[in-house]
Amino acid sequence: MTTFTQTAPVTVSPRPGLAATVRHTATLAWRSLVQIKHNPMELLDLSVQPIMFLLLFTYVFGGAISGSTGDYLQFSLPGLIAQNMLFASLTTAIGLNTDITKGVFDRLRSLPIARSAPLTGRILADTLKQVWAFALFLGLGMVLGFRVQTGVLGVVGALALLLTFALALSWAAVLIGLTAENQEKVQIVAFSLMMPITFTSNAFVPTDTMPGWLQKWVEINPVTHLADAVRGLLSGGPVASSATISVLWAAGLAMVFAPLSVRAFRNRI
Repeated sequence: MTTFTQTAPVTVSPRPGLAATVRHTATLAWRSLVQIKHNPMELLDLSVQPIMFLLLFTYVFGGAISGSTGDYLQFSLPGLIAQNMLFASLTTAIGLNTDITKGVFDRLRSLPIARSAPLTGRILADTLKQVWAFALFLGLGMVLGFRVQTGVLGVVGALALLLTFALALSWAAVLIGLTAENQEKVQIVAFSLMMPITFTSNAFVPTDTMPGWLQKWVEINPVTHLADAVRGLLSGGPVASSATISVLWAAGLAMVFAPLSVRAFRNRI
């Protein structure tokens, strides 16, 4: 006689819906923010650098460039805020690389959550940290003598533009964090890209003080347009052109790096 054994059907968990994906993303974003309570160094990185750059540029270079520290502060603070946003995006690359190398993503993958939630949660949390860096920079600048000429709407507009650019740039940081082998290589690659871009802009000095050949690059540098837009939103002046170009740069960065980052994420995780 032949005995037939009936196997139980395998139940496949349904893919989480949109509401569940949003909930999982918010939970993991909160996890990244709560870590600050146990590891204050994460927030300290976003606090020490702004204070150091603001004091050094204002009191070391201010008098030589603008004749007085007050005039230079009014010119340079928006550029310093834009530069700090770029460097703060490195926390996404470093944090993501740390979670991967320490096996955090392997543990999260075993949970019944949306596969994209660990990635989008990290991006959301680091974008929210940018709000703290912006508030610290602007608050300290006002203590030193900077004055907002456009009111609350100008400040909100500057923050919205910076967060939009930071969110787009975070996809490039994600790609670096996924492809680099360790934190040291993440920092080397990221700083090698960020330093030339930020310092060859008009964030710190007027464009007309630079050599003619360098001015051509400064005029198309995305950091220049971002600094000009933030400068106009906080201190007054033309905004529409620089803000539009900054948004277009942000859209371009997202369109290029988001698909590459998602592919690298799927291959790595």
